[in-house]
Amino acid sequence: MKNRTINFIGWLMFIVSAVGFIISSIGSFWAMFGSLFFFAACFVFLIPFFRKEDS
Repeated sequence: MKNRTINFIGWLMFIVSAVGFIISSIGSFWAMFGSLFFFAACFVFLIPFFRKEDS
């Protein structure tokens, strides 16, 4: 398995955990804020996986 694939799977697992944190933080403003921020950050780190590489 390529490193790129392993990294991508890892980030997908982070997204799943972020969704779990979002669900568990319903009713708590600051916990929800942190969970949503973490969820958005996971997608920011996924941007390089969808960009075309300059070769």
